[in-house]
Amino acid sequence: MKFVVGGQIEKEAIAGEIRRLAGNKATSVTIMNDIEAAMAIKNGEADYYLGACNTGGGGALAMAIALIGLDQCATIGMPGKILSNDEIIAHVKAGKKAFGFTGQDIDIVLPVIINTILSQTIISR
Repeated sequence: MKFVVGGQIEKEAIAGEIRRLAGNKATSVTIMNDIEAAMAIKNGEADYYLGACNTGGGGALAMAIALIGLDQCATIGMPGKILSNDEIIAHVKAGKKAFGFTGQDIDIVLPVIINTILSQTIISR
């Protein structure tokens, strides 16, 4: 499974956490600028886009929304509000491909996103 890290901040931290959580199930984790990362999803070169910014939806997801559509994107966390685990799981299970959140929420939201993606992969095999 191929991950791209876009957004504006904390890219190294996000990539490291994806690698830690997904292990060898992540065949690639690539840090890109937000346009390149969104294009990788659009062109089928990556499976999931994860990005952070200070608002969780602006710089984290703006290019993904523009290039792959709002229906493929979810803002998981923003200042003062993080979606519940059930809401995050529902977005992953609904087939969303791009997830935005704030930098300070990485340790809270990434385990839920990655573990749900991994469980979906196991079920579909």
